[in-house]
Amino acid sequence: MREILSDLVAEEQHLDQFLQGLADREWKKKTPAEGWTIKDQVSHLAHVEGLAAEVLERGKERIDAENVTDIDEWTAVGVALGRPQRHQEVIEWWRHGRADVVDALSRMSTGDRVPWLYGDMSAQSFATMRLMETWAHGLDVKVAILGRILPIPEQDLEEEEEDPLADTLRLRHIAWFGQKSLPFSYRQVGETYPAQGVRVEVMGPKYQAWRFGPEDTDQVIRGMAGDWCRVVVQRQDPADTGLKAVGDHAERALEIARAY
Repeated sequence: MREILSDLVAEEQHLDQFLQGLADREWKKKTPAEGWTIKDQVSHLAHVEGLAAEVLERGKERIDAENVTDIDEWTAVGVALGRPQRHQEVIEWWRHGRADVVDALSRMSTGDRVPWLYGDMSAQSFATMRLMETWAHGLDVKVAILGRILPIPEQDLEEEEEDPLADTLRLRHIAWFGQKSLPFSYRQVGETYPAQGVRVEVMGPKYQAWRFGPEDTDQVIRGMAGDWCRVVVQRQDPADTGLKAVGDHAERALEIARAY
């Protein structure tokens, strides 16, 4: 758990630091999520972290008590809770919730089970999901400010200049989770996940090669990790990326891939 939690905290701090650089008026900027401002995005994160912390403390009893029957309606509740608050209060709400989640997860083993909205999962997957959601909503926030979702190529940056959208090695966790979630993707569209499975082979930052899924399948998705991760968090259409699918099942998997 140490590695995933370290990367989870780093991703949260990265977004926190970006938010600290915003002017008051920028918290009202519209993001790609229809009807959501930057403050709404952070309110959503805070709301989810709050529930996550309580579920980690109380278990299935807490998730059952939440009685989520419509995920969109439940999500809207978190956004509504943040709207009367000042943005400083919203960010503190998020900070407290995420700290409680990391603290609880730090006392668990990777295989411990955690009940959640889509069913129970391992503590490792749960931590990865929190990193993934932080990164995805961080993309929305940055798009609102920067006007783009893709990082600037390193060769086009000035010396010592950092791009807030630059892909990091933390994407390895999201790329893994995206492949692991493919059976879920198929269930969401009422189809059966192929018996031979689908492998994902992507290139991460610093030319790191990441491979996930069965080694003996001939169904493979290949490309850049940043593209794959943006697709599985539904921030980019596969057709707008350089991702390539080998095999009919892989082609379908790329069309419907989603991590939640």
